[in-house]
Amino acid sequence: MYTEIRVPTPAGELYVRDHPGEGPAFVMLHGFPDNLGIFDKLAPLVEESGRRAVAFDFLGFGDSDKPGTGYSFEQQVADVLAVADALHLDRIIPVGHDAGGAVAVNFALAYPERTAEVALLNCFYGSSPSLRFPELILFFATPGLAALSQHFLRTRARYAEIVEFQRAKFREVLESEEQIDYDEFLAPLIDENFTRQGAGPAFAQMTAQLFAEVAREDQKMPELEKLDIFFRVIWGAKDPYLTPAVAGDISKHLLNATTTVLPSAGHWPQIDRPHEVARALLAHADSR
Repeated sequence: MYTEIRVPTPAGELYVRDHPGEGPAFVMLHGFPDNLGIFDKLAPLVEESGRRAVAFDFLGFGDSDKPGTGYSFEQQVADVLAVADALHLDRIIPVGHDAGGAVAVNFALAYPERTAEVALLNCFYGSSPSLRFPELILFFATPGLAALSQHFLRTRARYAEIVEFQRAKFREVLESEEQIDYDEFLAPLIDENFTRQGAGPAFAQMTAQLFAEVAREDQKMPELEKLDIFFRVIWGAKDPYLTPAVAGDISKHLLNATTTVLPSAGHWPQIDRPHEVARALLAHADSR
């Protein structure tokens, strides 16, 4: 059972769930349209194994504070550090999904002494040849479409229409069991994140920085290639955008890594196959 904590930062408080356990904590990092709820199936499994798991909402998302401005990849790295410091975690294992994967890598590069290992789940880092972003993300990331995308974001019916288009793209590649999970678990979580929890401004600001962030990551590749930290790359094979080829492109830049591909999982493997993701996390952790 987790403990709920509010962690202060200069821009506002972070909402944190701390699942008790031993060893370096698995600190779980969500992406743009999500919040910590995407780890609701995974974190308890890590806790049941005796290991510590921490999940939190980045500023602007979920139940964390929403300052309205200042959202960035650098700010999210600072959020991770604030959580680690507040919980007195000397070393952590960042577990990054989607855009959270970029934050996990950036944290490891900035604070290698605080990073025991890194886990990456269906994410991106750098402009790999196979990288393809979802249409919804491209719409909000393209500078020339900023006025139009902001108009859609402010108009609930129009925004709901493009979100529904994107959902269909993710959903159509899944088997029936995973489609049920998508409909009953993930879709309501994302809806609540934008309606009741008000994540729209953070989503818009983060996506607007996406191309610049990918370019910065390209500049960091020589540093990443020298980073002597163990990486666990865990991937849902049925992701129509961040395919296993993206995992392979990222792994080429990692000095020490293993890759686990889950054939029946989609973009959110921790939701589609939480037990398999937990086994991959824990087996690799135990082997170190």
